[in-house]
Amino acid sequence: MSLPTQPTTPSVILTGDRPTGPLHLGHFVGSLRNRVAYQHDYQQFIMLADAQALTDNMDDTGKVHRNVVEVALDYLAVGIDPSKSTILIQSQIPELAELTFYYLNIVTVARLERNPTVKEEIRLRGFERDIPAGFLTYPASQAADITAFKAALVPVGEDQIPMIEQTNEIVRRFNRVADRDILVECKALVPEIGRLPGIDGKAKMSKSLGNTINLGATADEIRAAVKKVYTDPLHLRVQDPGHIEGNVAFTYLDAFDLDQAGLAEMKAHYQRGGLGDSIVKARLEACLQELLAPIRARREELAKDRGYIMQILKEGTLKAREVAARTADEVKAALGLSYF
Repeated sequence: MSLPTQPTTPSVILTGDRPTGPLHLGHFVGSLRNRVAYQHDYQQFIMLADAQALTDNMDDTGKVHRNVVEVALDYLAVGIDPSKSTILIQSQIPELAELTFYYLNIVTVARLERNPTVKEEIRLRGFERDIPAGFLTYPASQAADITAFKAALVPVGEDQIPMIEQTNEIVRRFNRVADRDILVECKALVPEIGRLPGIDGKAKMSKSLGNTINLGATADEIRAAVKKVYTDPLHLRVQDPGHIEGNVAFTYLDAFDLDQAGLAEMKAHYQRGGLGDSIVKARLEACLQELLAPIRARREELAKDRGYIMQILKEGTLKAREVAARTADEVKAALGLSYF
């Protein structure tokens, strides 16, 4: 993805993840490697959205708690530098919940229910009308997260664009109420390579579907996963012409193979016939082993001192809270809620 032109004053980026499990190749392609690039030129806040994760994990809060450090380990292992990026824990910044409360007064239930992203997530989870209120009001919570840091740029997938649009609606309405521009509108940054499909060919690589390759996967786990990677079901014999479209092995090679010229030759060979899936998968495995080996090694080394990880999270959260508190004070003042 090409970065926006860098302004004189660095733009603020807010990004993050729900800590519900270890991060995988889909996260790496969709966000993590971009974050490593952004941190050199932008003021970047990376949020561990543990409070938001509880909106559909109240039956297993321990899963969220356990994975805060696990996800932080993944961040550091891929090259996110805590001296350049501020890593924070959402639940430890009460101003975010406070801002959410105020914003809920300027958005209607009907508008929340019309949000396409929310509608799809409700369908996927089978909530029907038994929707946790916290889940339904997530757009207001996300608006609080974004505006608290006055983020101008928010990296998201195509499916999350309605969330950014609703954030900007809240910003505009609040600024009208305040009669001055306090909150900042934001822009969605959509990566050039979108969501990776799962190894089984399903549309989304997902922890819940068990079709991922985790960033901390061992060499044996990578090998076993690559053997299961979905290819072309019609490519029954080596001599048969194969199809590239929908072939997960080639989708992954497009994302990770550094030798794109060599890959183009392999694709042509596969399409005209005479190239077996085992050869394609061998190339894919080599790419993934090379990519993940150093990440795994760094992660294992960092995991030896979890106290150090918690110290990074504490320092980042305290720094982020100072920023969020200033915004909350401005919001309260605009609403006439500053008395002392």
